[in-house]
Order: sequence, then structure tokens, then C-alpha cells
Amino acid sequence: MADVKLLGLWYSPFSKRVEWALKIKGIEYEYMEDDLQNKSLLLLQSNPIHKKVPVLIHNDKSICESSVIVEYIDETFEGPSILPKDPYDRALARFWAKFFEDKGPSMMKSLFLKGEEQEKAKEEVYEMLKILDNELKDKKFFVGDKFGFVDIVANAAALWFGVLEEVTGVVLVTKEKFPNFCAWRDEYYIQNKEYLPPRDELFAHYQAYIQRVAASK
Repeated sequence: MADVKLLGLWYSPFSKRVEWALKIKGIEYEYMEDDLQNKSLLLLQSNPIHKKVPVLIHNDKSICESSVIVEYIDETFEGPSILPKDPYDRALARFWAKFFEDKGPSMMKSLFLKGEEQEKAKEEVYEMLKILDNELKDKKFFVGDKFGFVDIVANAAALWFGVLEEVTGVVLVTKEKFPNFCAWRDEYYIQNKEYLPPRDELFAHYQAYIQRVAASK
């Protein structure tokens, strides 16, 4: 049996992407929770460039970056396909996955920055949401007829962003403005709870984090 280890963080959407892929494939693996404030020697050795999770260690070889790991898992192990088989659909899936990856920084800036920088980030997020809402107007998924690669990569938009909106009090997503995106997000969480951390635990974690940051200033 293959030796598979995952270095991760329970509250990280990037770690959860990899866990999701491993579970879809039915792969047995050893999960090791790391600590960003006191990074393990194994993490520093396995990802010396970025020094961050997730890291998949397969037969003593390290693979880094969550979307790269998910593709590696799909190509390496037997089981249900994560990326579509059709070449056009695969290209489409990679396009939308990159779209979500590229917009991640703006999503975070729109919630945590202040002043002019925050307003600029909000505008970028609104444009992103308009595109997503339009894309979802006549379909349930971004590519194909089932959850797959894009949906795994989009987990932060589907759960984490809403939690952080509630924690910070900065609300950008409403059903009035983005009904299709909200319908997708609601259905996403219902269908995939087993692959996601409990929402209330995420909320408590980030609320405590923000309180600690505020107290340290």
C-alpha cells in the first residue's frame, strides 16, 4: 500500500482541498496537523521554498501547492475522476480553477484592509461575483454535471468567504445582488459538509484570531 501523508491545517481551505481529493479517491493517509507559529521540521524540509501547508508526501516524495496536489492525486491513484476526461472540459476546469486562485488575494483584501485599498479590492470582488453569478445562471456546476476539480478549488468562495464576512462585518455577497452565486453556495455546503469543517468552528477560530490581532495592537 502506498505511503501517503498530508501536512495540513484543519481551518485551511487549501488543506481541505487535498483532503477532499484523497477521500474521493478512497486513499488511506496519515494526517498531520502543523502549526504556522511553530512550523515542524518535516514541513520545512518538505516545502523549503514556501514553508507552508498543505504538503502531500507520497512514498517519501513531497508535492506542494493544493491545486497541483489535487491534480497529482487524480493522475496517480485509481478511483473516481476529479478532473473531467474530455480535453475541452479539462481545459475549462483549469481555467475556472485559476480564476478562483487569482481572485483569492482580492477577496481577503476586501475584508481585512481599510480605506482606499479595501475599496479597490471590493470593486474587484464585485466584478468577480458578477462573472460567477452570470456563469451559474443556467447550471448547477461550473464544469460538467457533478462536483469536481473546480468545485474543490472553489471551497474558499463557497464557505470561508461567508464566514469571514460574518466575522469582519463586511458583507459583499447578498441574494439580491448575486442570486445564482448564493444558490450555488448554499447547495454546495449542503452537498459537501463531509468534506468541509463545521461552519461554527471556523467562525469561532477566525473570531478569536481577529480578537488576538486587535489586542496586540
